Amino acid sequence: MRWQGQQLGAEEPDALPGLARLSNFVRSVQTPEFAGITFHEVLAKSALNHVPGASSMPFGWTINPYRGCSHACVYCFARRTHEYLDLDSGHDFDSQIVVKVNVAEVLRRELAKPSWGRHPVALGTNTDPYQRAEGRYKLMPGIIEALVDSGTPFSILTKGTLLRRDLELLAEASRVVPVQLSMSIAVFDDELQRSIEPGTPTAAVRLATVAAARRLGLSCSVFLMPVLPYLTDTTAHLDSALAQIKEADASAVLFTALHLRQGAKEWYFEWLRRNQPQLVQRYAAMYGTGANAPKEYRAWLAAKINPLVHRHGLQRGVEDPATGGVRSVALGRSAVRPVAAPPGVRTSQAGPTLF
Repeated sequence: MRWQGQQLGAEEPDALPGLARLSNFVRSVQTPEFAGITFHEVLAKSALNHVPGASSMPFGWTINPYRGCSHACVYCFARRTHEYLDLDSGHDFDSQIVVKVNVAEVLRRELAKPSWGRHPVALGTNTDPYQRAEGRYKLMPGIIEALVDSGTPFSILTKGTLLRRDLELLAEASRVVPVQLSMSIAVFDDELQRSIEPGTPTAAVRLATVAAARRLGLSCSVFLMPVLPYLTDTTAHLDSALAQIKEADASAVLFTALHLRQGAKEWYFEWLRRNQPQLVQRYAAMYGTGANAPKEYRAWLAAKINPLVHRHGLQRGVEDPATGGVRSVALGRSAVRPVAAPPGVRTSQAGPTLF
């Protein structure tokens, strides 16, 4: 572990100088209100991540203020990224959270560069920006303000109801730049959700956050993903989920089958052996040689869900293949007509014109 030698207790300022010389590490913090979680504070060297991909833009951009995630979803595809820090993709991913404490300041400098093209930026496509750590560090308001000041459109994908804290700010931002929100809700069974996503809010409170965003006029889709084979792919579960999504007035719904990359695959199979041992062989047949569900299963799932989406009067959303978030409405636009910034939202001299 790259922070070896740092005592993981309360704040340890005495250990800071030696660690700072080795890397951008600042300190490790544990607090009673976040029992079992250690925050590793670092100084970010960059905020914007360039993600080459097959979207209609030449590339995608993302921001990840945190690494690791206390939502502890056993299927999370980002788990393996913790291995680059000499941490494991299982318990460490859930409990050792890296916090880029200066990310908003670094982002503002990057967005001020003349070379920045005000391309859509996605948040939440790796680890969740509104996980519990955000309640302590409050990084998102500064990130949102920096994006708005530079005239940069953005999207946020989250499972966290902390999003509700910033809805007024986001509503103001949406008057200046395109803003798209998405709430990820994979499981509409509370018992299963507590087992497979133990750190997440319930589906009901996440849907309430969707409804609150929609009342403020914000676009807010629901990611009904991943659909878990033999667990959440029954007609009854999907029909109930879509009815609740419609009731929350979601802008659109997106769905896809479970994807199991290395790092997540081992953790998910361990969960299966403990909680659903009768499914281990079925999953081994489906995911034994790859990360994607078989093509036949994905076609079967689409044939089941699409009529339900239509019956509930929901709109199908489009995922951005470059970032993994919802496809920005700003993609393909050459410009957006400048508008006056609302009270409380600053704009740069360049104004809110995009691209």
